[in-house]
Amino acid sequence: MSEQTTLKTRPRRELSAWRNAIFVVFALSGLSVSTWVARLPAIRDGLGLSTGEIGLLILGMSAGSIVGLIAAQLIMGRFGPRRGMVFSLVTVSVGLALIGSGAVLFEAPAVVLVGLILFGFGNGSVDVMMNVEGAAAEKEIGKTVLPLMHASFSLGTVIGAGIGAGMAALGVSVLWHTLGMAVLIAVVIVFAVRYVPVSDELGDTGGAGAGAATSADRISLGERLRAGLVVWKDGRLIMIGVIMLGMAFAEGSANDWLTLAVVDGYDTTNATGALVFSVFVVAMTVGRVVGGPLIDRFGRVPVLRVSALSAVVGLALFILSPVLWLAVFGTVLWGLGSALGFPVGMSAAADDSRNAAARVSAVAMIGYFAFLVGPPVIGLLGEHIGLLNALFVVLGLVVMAGLASPAAREQNPRS
Repeated sequence: MSEQTTLKTRPRRELSAWRNAIFVVFALSGLSVSTWVARLPAIRDGLGLSTGEIGLLILGMSAGSIVGLIAAQLIMGRFGPRRGMVFSLVTVSVGLALIGSGAVLFEAPAVVLVGLILFGFGNGSVDVMMNVEGAAAEKEIGKTVLPLMHASFSLGTVIGAGIGAGMAALGVSVLWHTLGMAVLIAVVIVFAVRYVPVSDELGDTGGAGAGAATSADRISLGERLRAGLVVWKDGRLIMIGVIMLGMAFAEGSANDWLTLAVVDGYDTTNATGALVFSVFVVAMTVGRVVGGPLIDRFGRVPVLRVSALSAVVGLALFILSPVLWLAVFGTVLWGLGSALGFPVGMSAAADDSRNAAARVSAVAMIGYFAFLVGPPVIGLLGEHIGLLNALFVVLGLVVMAGLASPAAREQNPRS
C-alpha cells in the first residue's frame, strides 16, 4: 500500500514530534473536561438547579457532542486534521468561556446551555480526530501507544481536577477559572498542531494548487462516506463497540456525576467531591500508563476481562459502601478498570489497516454515544432513585463489556 510506504520513510524525529503533538491534544481535551466537572457542584449551586435540571443541561452538551462526532469525519476530510483539531479545541474554549460567564456573570442557565453545546461539539469532533491520528501514529511507530495517549487525556483530567479542587477550596470564581483554562487551551493547540503531519488527501494543503484539488477532494470525501457506512456490517467491529460502550459509560458517568454523587451521597463538601474525582482520574492515568506493557505481555482479552472485573467491584463498593473511605477505594478500582476499554477498542478497530480511519471513527461513535448520552440518563434516573442507585446501570453495562472482550483479540497482520 502506498500509504504504508510513506509511513515507513517518515523521519524518526518527525514521528516522535507527531506522537508528542497528539499527546498534547489528548491532554488538552482532558483538561477541558475536568475543568467543567470539577466546578459542576459550584455551577449547580450558583444557578440553584436540581439534579434533573443539571441532567438536562448535560443533555445539551451530549447533543452537541453527537453532532461533533458525526461532523468529525467531514471536518477532517475537508480541512485536514491540523486545522480540524484547532477548530474543535477553539470551539471547546469558547464553550468553556460561555459556561463560566453564564453561571456567574449572567446567572442564566440558557447561556450555560449554549456553552455546553459548543463545548460538547468541540470535544466530540476532536475526540474522533485525535483517535484517528493516534491510531495512525501507533501504526507507524509499531508499538502500542494509544493507551499512553489516553493516559495523556487522563493526565490532563488529573491536572484539571487538581486545579479545580484548588480553585474550589480557595473560593476562586468559576468565571475566572473557566476563562483562564479557555485561553490556555486555545493558545496551546495552535502551537501543538504544527507537528501533526500534513495530509494532502485530507485537505491540509493550501495556497497554490488547492483549487485544482477541489474535484479530487470531493471524490475522496464521497468514498470516505461510503467506507464509513460499509464498516457497520462488520460483526466483530460492533462487538468491539460494545466493549467501548460499557467502558465509556463507566468513564463518562464518573466524569459527569462522580463529584455530585460524592457530595450528595456521602454528605461531603464540594472540594471533597472534586478531590475524590481526582482519585478516579489518577487511577485511570495509572491504568493507561501500565496498560501497554500488560497488553503486550498477556494480550488484550485477559487484560480487558480483569479490567471489567475491577470496574464492577469498584462500582459496587462505591454504590454500596457505608463509609467514604471504602467508597474512595472503590473509586480507585473503578478508575483502574475503566482505563483500557476505550484505547484497546481503538487499537482493535485499527487492526484492519485497509479501512482503519472509517473503522476507528465507527467505534468512536459507539463509545462516545455512551460517553455523552449515558450521563444525562444517569442524571434523570438519579433525580428519582438517587445518583448512587442510578450507577447500577453502569455496572450492568461494564459486565456486558467484559463478556464482549474476545472481540478485541489480536488479528494476524495481513501483508
